[in-house]
Amino acid sequence: MAATSPPRLAPPGNEEPVLGKAYDLQLVSRLWPYVRPHWKLLLAWALFMPITIGLELGQPAVFRYALVEHMLGNNIDALPLDAVIYLSLVVAQGGSSFCETWFLQLAGQRTMHALRIAIFDHVLAQRAAFFDRIPVGRLMTRMTNDIESINEMFAQGAITLIADVLKMLAIVVVMLLIDWQLTLLTFVTLPFLFVLVEYARRLMRASFRQIRVRLAAMNAFAQEHLTGIRVVQLLGRERTARKEYDEINAGHRDAYLGQIRADASMYALVEAIASVAIAFVIWYAAGHRSGNIEMIGIVVVFIEYTNRFFTPVKDLSAKYAVMQGAMAASERIFQLLDTQEFDGAVTSDAPRSKEQPADAPAISPPRGDAALRGSAEPNLAIELSGVEFSYGAEPILRGVDVKVPRGATVAVVGATGSGKSTVIKLLTRLYEHQQGSIKLDGVDIRAIPLSELRERITVVSQDVMLFAGSLRENITLGKPCDEARLDQAIHRVGLDRALARRGDGIDAKVSERGSNFSAGERQLAAFARALLRDPDVLVLDEATAHVDPEAEELIEKGVAELMKGRTTLVIAHRLSTIRNADLIVVMDKGVVVEQGTHAELVAKGGFYAALERTFRRQDEHAE
Repeated sequence: MAATSPPRLAPPGNEEPVLGKAYDLQLVSRLWPYVRPHWKLLLAWALFMPITIGLELGQPAVFRYALVEHMLGNNIDALPLDAVIYLSLVVAQGGSSFCETWFLQLAGQRTMHALRIAIFDHVLAQRAAFFDRIPVGRLMTRMTNDIESINEMFAQGAITLIADVLKMLAIVVVMLLIDWQLTLLTFVTLPFLFVLVEYARRLMRASFRQIRVRLAAMNAFAQEHLTGIRVVQLLGRERTARKEYDEINAGHRDAYLGQIRADASMYALVEAIASVAIAFVIWYAAGHRSGNIEMIGIVVVFIEYTNRFFTPVKDLSAKYAVMQGAMAASERIFQLLDTQEFDGAVTSDAPRSKEQPADAPAISPPRGDAALRGSAEPNLAIELSGVEFSYGAEPILRGVDVKVPRGATVAVVGATGSGKSTVIKLLTRLYEHQQGSIKLDGVDIRAIPLSELRERITVVSQDVMLFAGSLRENITLGKPCDEARLDQAIHRVGLDRALARRGDGIDAKVSERGSNFSAGERQLAAFARALLRDPDVLVLDEATAHVDPEAEELIEKGVAELMKGRTTLVIAHRLSTIRNADLIVVMDKGVVVEQGTHAELVAKGGFYAALERTFRRQDEHAE
């Protein structure tokens, strides 16, 4: 018989470990900084909580008094007043309970708002390597499902376990004051209850950890395949994907078995324990002054209090399930928040990288004449010296030396995997180089605040990302912009002509990822976006590799306008983009093997000459 492989929990390389033992108090202490600003709401909740409990416990006492003194005492005329008092307690309890719930849930929603913002800011502040390691689907689970699990702790009243415990203690005290012997007999079953609760707690905690792991794996798998849906369909992978998803989904389903088992057993056993407790009360009454009117009142009120005591215990399994789900979610959220791979360019209060300590003064790079005085070679805009980098064990860059003159157009060419795009990622500090130095206007880029560095360097890639909204918002990126400057940028890159051809304007609606715009139109929008930012250094990362044939002329003019008067780095596979560069840098296997102009390198007959012939054939084939 063929061996069967175990179910997949996540795409290869994306498995999520099950966390170790968690301590609830530690997790609650981690949540406290987000709750603390709303202490006034919690104080109001705490003030209404004993009022609600007192009003509820007063109702059986009123009923006992009406039964003993008026019903059995032949004083029927006083019963209407008893009914009014009882009804008043019920109404007052409802009002107090409403206020209690309102303040608690308002505090919970505000806490969740702060936690969502904290996680979103934290994720945005991570370096690119962080997103290489963690699938987007798993991050979405942290930012949505896990937050909602904590939210349920407030919304579904799981945190009112505190009120339940206080109410149960108050019931015990009241019953002891009425008849301590009968109280001890009633609660002789409590040790069994404690054992049951502890069993359910352990089972639910283990179950919920597995649930969070499998939910994250399921979301990651779905996100990966929905993102690549065209590849899935074109390559006929639907059946395989469905089978793998079914395996992950089955694991998620089975993870709930422990919780279901604990929930079902706890409810049934608590019901049985409550019935046994009431049976003890009745047995006690049968053997002790059974004909006494006072004893009848005691039995009735004890049965009422016993039911009220065990009611929150019956609900405990549901509330405890929510609480354990929240604790399991908290483990994973704080594991994410403990990740320290900050990018530092997202928010002003985000921690800086190791290379730029938080207490280090921001060093703005010199500009203009100051730049000339500060640089050993005043005409250099960018200088890479002995730069080495590796994503893992295999080196990607091996001592790269490149000098980019100010105002020049430098093309970086090479085969796939030669390290061209990695140079750009290091220049913009998406990743940190491991050896050597990278300077912008003579200043090490690690000494430049990231926000300023990325204002001065703008990258336009072949895969243009447009966000859902309007085209205007995608070009301005939400920053205030003079209308005349915006119109000028759109006109200079030719986007206005493309929009006129579509019959749209600058406020045209953009679908998710810009799917309602062609590749060429998205390129022009990216050019307008870059031109509006007016960077010192422009990087075209194969930005003209995939354009619509009908937009070819507009694209070329847009690129020309974008490159005017600024230092430009071009990574391209198109000969028309490369041959006019002031300098061509040829890379192979992470090393610069040749540098020079197009004519010089062709005449040399080396590595670039072979690449040039490949480029020419590609351009001829494209035509």
